[in-house]
Amino acid sequence: MPDRSFYRAHLEDDVLAWWLANGPDAEYGGVRTCFANTGGTLVSTDKYTWSQGRWAWLTARLAGAARRGLLGLDAAALLRESQRTAEFIAAHALLGDGGSTAYLLAADGTVKPYGPDGDPHASVFADLFAALGFAGLHAELAAGQATRPWNELSERLVVSAAGRIWTGTAKSEPYPVEPRFRSFAEPMLLLHVATELYAATGSAAAAEIAEAAAADARSALFVTGTDVRDIAPRETGLDDTLLAGQRTPGHLLEFLWFLHHAAATVPGVAPLGDPAWLAGAALGALELGWDAAAGGLLRYADRGGGEPRGRLLGDRYEALITRTWDTKLWWPHAEALYTTALLARSGGNAELSAWHDRVHAYTFATFPDGPGREWTQIRSRDGKPLDEVVALPVKDPFHIARALLLLVELQAQTENQTEN
Repeated sequence: MPDRSFYRAHLEDDVLAWWLANGPDAEYGGVRTCFANTGGTLVSTDKYTWSQGRWAWLTARLAGAARRGLLGLDAAALLRESQRTAEFIAAHALLGDGGSTAYLLAADGTVKPYGPDGDPHASVFADLFAALGFAGLHAELAAGQATRPWNELSERLVVSAAGRIWTGTAKSEPYPVEPRFRSFAEPMLLLHVATELYAATGSAAAAEIAEAAAADARSALFVTGTDVRDIAPRETGLDDTLLAGQRTPGHLLEFLWFLHHAAATVPGVAPLGDPAWLAGAALGALELGWDAAAGGLLRYADRGGGEPRGRLLGDRYEALITRTWDTKLWWPHAEALYTTALLARSGGNAELSAWHDRVHAYTFATFPDGPGREWTQIRSRDGKPLDEVVALPVKDPFHIARALLLLVELQAQTENQTEN
């Protein structure tokens, strides 16, 4: 397993060097993310709230790591960037009573209509990422530094999002789920954001929501043994469909570290974070999703392995799966790097440690663009760059930097434990 210096150097010298030079909008605040997958050309100045919230969290967390000496970066400058981005979201994206957000903003923060009905609110995920950004900033700010009650803004969004998820009324752009199915991504992200909010504030509401989200995600609806469905039927007669039979290995791997962190943070979640189950589920996702022919993790796989198959319903998400199942994306590989390292170290699992090395070798031979640059994030099965849009038409500033930062933090913790 590579040591901390490798991940720190790549984070500081390449990924963050590129983002800090190209992303921040000095004029209006927030971050520009609509860059081409290859070459990094800015193709639009639009700002998606989803990405703004992620950037606010990331820069706050980076500021904390720099303050603790884990990174050689300017902690104060990163904290200012987080504050400017959070202020941009709060000033422009919050709708109504602050319980939801606009999905898409112009460069100056003007709300832009989205979709055929022109409703500015289109995604519970945008709400949750805004909440994540507010919680991350609150966690890093010292007493008296806050310009707004970031904890209250975050909690309002999380409570509202949880209510809509539990009642089945949450909107889920950019990939609406067929009405007869439920999306694992909803309780999964709700668990993560509620955990981060609880860690930052000790909120009783956040703890209650995290416990409920963990139980929902680990329920029979989504989980059978160590097999986790990304989309689960709400009713009978749909198990033979492609939607019911497909799996998303990257989502499962990301969820496993979410649950590991939540079990260590929120007392009521701990019973659901069984280490043996976490390790078994991770190994199952890796074995199912790994492309034996070309290497790397497939975007989607059938529950029995290989290309997803089953009865078609004519759904929009179904079409995405059949068209892109064998592509190689940046985010599953970034998530797999951290999940395998975390679970290997926490449980002393040699098999997961070997998987970490395999994922690392493929990832760093395939995705990075070279010194001082980020990754070409979207690639074909054989690793060639693709001019594709995944989820949002952006170059994502989140998964890679977050995974590298978490790896640096994990390895620092391990070194400290060894020394003590």
